[in-house]
Amino acid sequence: MALDENELIELEQVITAAEGRVSPFTELRRRFPHLALVRCDASDVTEPPFRSFPQLDLHMLERSEHCVQITADPLLAIGIVLATRGPSG
Repeated sequence: MALDENELIELEQVITAAEGRVSPFTELRRRFPHLALVRCDASDVTEPPFRSFPQLDLHMLERSEHCVQITADPLLAIGIVLATRGPSG
């Protein structure tokens, strides 16, 4: 399932609104039930993020081959990874 421009904007708004207070993970799960959501430490991801925020990096997941991998193409996205820097919530 592709992420359209409106969904990308909404993702960024949820993440920005939560910065420094709470983890956006629960709210993202509620708003985007069709996406796989993964949370990890930023040091666990070597690929460049799709977007960076003060406390986390946003990566997108795709499964065009047999394995899930990070993608920079929203049209291939089936999920997102929230890679946190510092304490995670």
